[in-house]
Amino acid sequence: MDLGIAGRTALVTGASRGIGRAIAETLAREGCHLHLAARDADRLHAAAREIADRHGVRVQVHQADLAQRGAHEALVAVCADADILVNNAGAVPRGDILEVDEETWRSGWELKVFGYIAMTRAMYARMAERGAGVIVNVIGIGGEKLEYAYAAGSTGNAALMAMTRAVGSGSIEHGVRILGVNPGWVETDRSRASLGRRAQQELGDVGRWRELVKDWPRGALIQPQEIADVVAFCASARASALSGVIVTVDAGFSARGYPLPKRTA
Repeated sequence: MDLGIAGRTALVTGASRGIGRAIAETLAREGCHLHLAARDADRLHAAAREIADRHGVRVQVHQADLAQRGAHEALVAVCADADILVNNAGAVPRGDILEVDEETWRSGWELKVFGYIAMTRAMYARMAERGAGVIVNVIGIGGEKLEYAYAAGSTGNAALMAMTRAVGSGSIEHGVRILGVNPGWVETDRSRASLGRRAQQELGDVGRWRELVKDWPRGALIQPQEIADVVAFCASARASALSGVIVTVDAGFSARGYPLPKRTA
């Protein structure tokens, strides 16, 4: 399927690893030129070289700490040609409301929650002037499957879902589509480390973390490429009627309110 985005330019934040890296690769495969932003300059440059060599697209690198005020406008100013923005930078720490202190809570929200809002504001203004553009917010199922042990993250993700729906409901009148993708548990360095700590506590072996997900949908984590494919579609001409919506990619995990019965032979 031709997604109709060849020759367009996309800005992907948090692009040096994990989901962001997979999104950048997938958009390049579809012919998009790229602006890649992240804090880790070494990983970012390595990713840019590999993507440019493999797909023959233009790739520009922007080292940026989007937890800092003013960084969003500065980044958007040098990426003003972007037809697509993918907000993907940031992760809010796990913990219940007593475990996550105020400083940690604010720090996590500064990068992800306020970061997404600031990037959306800055890029939306430019896209609306042109009368065209797409913003895809990669959020997370914590905003719909609320969790006591993920208080700051569930609250932050729910806020981003509300912002995406609210702004995306009217942005299409200016030719700009704004929508969200909610990944489930994706196999990244962060998720492997989190599950590894739990495996150490419960099973006495960090390497046995896969046993913890055997009863989850498909018995495995979501792969970054599965998220990237959905993001690319959402950003494409094939999804021209999608705005103000959230697409959940979790193999049904967040819809399960109780364990499924065991299969019988």
